[in-house]
Amino acid sequence: MSSLFQGATGDWEVVIGLEIHAQVISESKLFSGASTKFGAEPNTQVSFVCAAMPGMLPVINEECVRQAVRTGLAMGCQINLRSVFDRKNYFYADLPQGYQISQFKDPIVGEGMLTVELEDGSTKDIGIERLHLEQDAGKSMHDQHPNMTYVDLNRSGVALMEIVSKPDMRSAEEAGAYFRKIRSLVRYAGTCDGNMDQGSMRADVNVSVRRPGQELGIRTETKNVNSIRYMMMVIESETRRQVDVLEAGGTINQETRLFEVATGTTRTMRSKEEAHDYRYFPDPDLLPLEFTQELVDELAAQMPELADAKKARFIKDLHINAYNAGVLVAEKESADYFETLLSATVEKSGKAVSEVGTLVSNWVTGDLFGALKKLGLGINQSPVSIAHAAELITLQIDGTISGRIAKEVFENMLESGKSPETIVEEKGLRQVSDTGEIEAMIDQILAANADKVEEYRGGKDKLYGFFVGQVMKNTGGKANPQVVNKLLRQKLDG
Repeated sequence: MSSLFQGATGDWEVVIGLEIHAQVISESKLFSGASTKFGAEPNTQVSFVCAAMPGMLPVINEECVRQAVRTGLAMGCQINLRSVFDRKNYFYADLPQGYQISQFKDPIVGEGMLTVELEDGSTKDIGIERLHLEQDAGKSMHDQHPNMTYVDLNRSGVALMEIVSKPDMRSAEEAGAYFRKIRSLVRYAGTCDGNMDQGSMRADVNVSVRRPGQELGIRTETKNVNSIRYMMMVIESETRRQVDVLEAGGTINQETRLFEVATGTTRTMRSKEEAHDYRYFPDPDLLPLEFTQELVDELAAQMPELADAKKARFIKDLHINAYNAGVLVAEKESADYFETLLSATVEKSGKAVSEVGTLVSNWVTGDLFGALKKLGLGINQSPVSIAHAAELITLQIDGTISGRIAKEVFENMLESGKSPETIVEEKGLRQVSDTGEIEAMIDQILAANADKVEEYRGGKDKLYGFFVGQVMKNTGGKANPQVVNKLLRQKLDG
């Protein structure tokens, strides 16, 4: 699949790099004990350090360091045992110090490589340049007063991991796959909740275009994009804009831009700063950050199973197809729900894990996900409990109900909240597996349709479906399909 952009004067190649800002899961901020809880009243989670009061000194939060190392391990990156905190100097109304404590030349996590899977089944390797720790700024609130801006410092000093990719992406699809992979990794590792709507994960999107094979073009950076869909729109919009400018004989300015959701386009925010404009220098209040390889090894040993390993295990041990396995592991909550349900089903049915894995995965990815999408609910908001779901699947496994009846029971469960066993009893939905009863019914149907029996035996194989349909109709869909097929074949072909 070509990733080239076709302009009026020929092909262009888009070059994309992402700087993903992921808020560290921690009870307190990077350099102070102030709370990081989301949704608090403005300026209620601010220490003297957050507010940059004179004489206040930063003290590193050890848990934030551990979380950065865990993230680096999850991404397969180099962990640097020595890193340095720097001051990044610039003025902004919600940055009390007049500088941001960040890392520049010596980050805590170095290079790595991520492999992402694209929609057509192909893969792409995308390099990671670095991960560094830094403190967040506050928030300017422009909608509180007609002619004044208010400042909320609750976010000031919150720990961020900035994950910087190499400029290896060549399409919006590749960038979307990369972002989703990073989001999955930090959520599985427990280092960032990935809640983009709450601002705990966002991206700065760097885009440039060039003729294929030529040197890199001038890039723009679109700031603080908090949706994967918007990020992909930024790339498409910026690609189109830059190509139009260049084909008209213009030049691209290296600048910072903002994304306008209403128009789906970007606009100029300010000229893009270079590193020297920030006057980076090591923070004099913080010693270089040093830790041992033993700490790294300890954290590596504690790492949970990540999505790729879980997907491979589902395919190998549970015999689940690759597509279903990918859907299940895409979100940690979905994988957790599936494994809990699988365990409950094994316990209730008495079957081996490998025997029920496919049935459970099909039900979760098909019936359950479909219902939740209609209801606008997440997996953790499912109106059907794990216990009831396991009961429903077990009723299929032991032959009490058919797959078709199971869908009817599930719809009733969503509406009534009743257990599947209760619904099956109340509505008389038990599957008919009595061979004598089914055989007698087949005899009646064949006798009543002797002409069609002759046609079938004369070569009209498609009539077989008619006979099955008649049996199912006469039993209200409750006849065991396996028994029906076995007996019907014997009668028709015997």
